[in-house]
Amino acid sequence: MAAGKVKARKAPYRVMPGFNLSLGFTILYLTLIVLIPLSAIFLKTFTMTWEGFWAAVTSERVVASYKLTFGASFIGAVVNVFFGGIVAWVLVRYKFPGKRIVDALVDLPFALPTAVAGITLTALYSSNGWFGRFIEGVLGIKVAFTPLGVVVALTFIGLPFVVRTVQPVLEDAERELEEAAASLGASAFQTFRRVVFPTILPSLLTGFALAFARATGEFGSVIFIAGNMPLVSEITPLFIITKLEQYDYAGATAIAVVMLVASFIMLLAINLLQAWTRRTGK
Repeated sequence: MAAGKVKARKAPYRVMPGFNLSLGFTILYLTLIVLIPLSAIFLKTFTMTWEGFWAAVTSERVVASYKLTFGASFIGAVVNVFFGGIVAWVLVRYKFPGKRIVDALVDLPFALPTAVAGITLTALYSSNGWFGRFIEGVLGIKVAFTPLGVVVALTFIGLPFVVRTVQPVLEDAERELEEAAASLGASAFQTFRRVVFPTILPSLLTGFALAFARATGEFGSVIFIAGNMPLVSEITPLFIITKLEQYDYAGATAIAVVMLVASFIMLLAINLLQAWTRRTGK
């Protein structure tokens, strides 16, 4: 009895339910929210013949939309990795008036409705907009209703993903390592390249993956500034909406499957790269 009481006292107290119940709930929730909807996309696509599927996903306009969607998403994510990393660095390492306001503004693309963001960007970058008037008149570069406008919109919505993944890593980084490197004669660039950059690289890759994945499926903020010109500025989500409006559900799911598979491959590659950087970092 005494041994039983001692054993009972050692049993850890759990606030949440046991592992079996929690795991079952997790699997059920993910099945209802993720697996069943994704499975429905594939099942609907399988109702098409191979010739019909290939014709739906490889038409000239659809292929042009793939190039624009994935290309602009990639460029926007790369831009955000660079500038988002700088924003995160400034917010963590410096104190200045209005810092909390700047920190809150980073999350604005999260809170702002995508349609509002698209209308605002179009108004700013159109030929008679505040920015567009100068860029087009002085530099001769047209932003609105061009592929460049798509890149601007996707960069706008992807910035918070990079900043919010890099910021906590910089906050937890050991400043003593940087001070030690400086005391040993390392320059500022050498310290950043050998001490800081390896620390934040996995978070930069995570931010890139999140920004890229978010951008590939973006519709509301892009549709207004893109112009939707055939073979020039049509995005792939627009084709999915068009197919749905035409009641061509199989064609819409076929294009969605291509985007889903491409995005999954991209995310898998990023995760493998993250794992490799962690192993080599150790």
